[in-house]
Amino acid sequence: MAEIMAAMPVAVLILAPDNRVADANPRAEILLNMARSAIVGSEITRIIRIDQINPTFDLWHSDKPLAVYDILLHAGRTVSLRADVMIAPLGEHEGWRTVTIHTQSLAQKIGGRRTAGGTRSAMGAAAILAHEIKNPLSGIRGAAQLLENSAGEEGAPLTRLICNEVDRIAALIDRMQDFTTERKLECQPTNIYPVLDQAIQIASAGFASGVKLVRHYDPSLPNALCHADTLAQVIINLLKNASEALTDTAHPQIRIETAFRHGVSVMLDEGKGNAVLPIEIAVIDNGPGVPAAIQDDLFNPFISGKSGGQGLGLALVDKLIRDMNGFVEYVRDKDLGESIFRIMLPMGTRE
Repeated sequence: MAEIMAAMPVAVLILAPDNRVADANPRAEILLNMARSAIVGSEITRIIRIDQINPTFDLWHSDKPLAVYDILLHAGRTVSLRADVMIAPLGEHEGWRTVTIHTQSLAQKIGGRRTAGGTRSAMGAAAILAHEIKNPLSGIRGAAQLLENSAGEEGAPLTRLICNEVDRIAALIDRMQDFTTERKLECQPTNIYPVLDQAIQIASAGFASGVKLVRHYDPSLPNALCHADTLAQVIINLLKNASEALTDTAHPQIRIETAFRHGVSVMLDEGKGNAVLPIEIAVIDNGPGVPAAIQDDLFNPFISGKSGGQGLGLALVDKLIRDMNGFVEYVRDKDLGESIFRIMLPMGTRE
C-alpha cells in the first residue's frame, strides 16, 4: 500500500473514521508544504480548509464516493489554490477513506471552463464579424443574383457559387453569434426523456439515418433542473458530432444512456456556492475517437478533428451546459473502443 501511494502522481491522504489523517504520500507533503509527521494524526479540517463549500454539504462525513470540482481551498501551509477533491471509501475498511487532490483542476477540461478564455475571445470576434461582415454579405449575394439573370449558362454556375459561399459564411457567423448571448436561462425541473426522444427522432430521420441508435435509460431518474430547448439543442449537436465520427465505421452505433450519480459537485462562479450534479446523460459511439493531440482543447472554439470542421459545435455545447450550471466531458474507453460525451446536470424536484 505504501509503495502504491508513493507512486501516485497526485496528493493522496488516508482518512481514519474519526477524520484524522492516517497516512500521506510524498505528493501530499509537497502540496501541503508539511512533513508527513506533521500531517499524520491531524484532523482533515485543519489540513484542508474550504471556505466556499455550502454548509449543508458535508464533505467529510459521507460513506459515498464524492467528487468536488474546481474548488477554492487552503491546503496546509500553502496559499489558496483551486483543485479537484476526490473522496472514496477504502475497500472493506468501514469508515476509512482516500482523499486525492488534483491541483490542475479537471474542471478546466470538463465544463467548468471559464468564459475568460477562448470562449470570451470567440464572443468578441463574433460580435465584430456580425457587424462588419454580415451586412455587406447580403449586398454581395443580391448583386450575384442580379448577375445570374444576365450571365447566361456559362456564368450561372459562378454566380451560384458566390451565393452558396455567401450563405456558408453567413451560417458560420450565425453560429458564432450564439457565443455572444449572455442571457440567463430559465431552468425548470424537467423530465429529460421526452427531450432526449425528440433529439433522437430528429437524428434518426436525418443525419443519423444510417446509424443504429440505442437507448439505455434509468427508469427511476428524477427530473433534471435544465432548460428543455437548450438541452435538446445540446443532444442534437452531440448526436450529429457522433454520427459524423462514424463515417468509416463498419457497424455504426450510438448509445444514449442516463444514470443517477452520487457525489459529483462543482463550484459555481462569483461565490454562488456549489452545485450537486447527479443527473448523467451520456452519448456514446463506437467510432475512432478524438485525436489525442486535441483532446485537452476539445471544447475550445475553432478546435476540430474533422476535415473542414469549424470547431464551434462542441464549444457551443460546453457553453450551453455551463449556462445550466452543469458540465460536459469527453473520455475514451480504450478497452471497449468507445467515445463518451458525458453531461452532468443538477436535479430538479419530482412532479
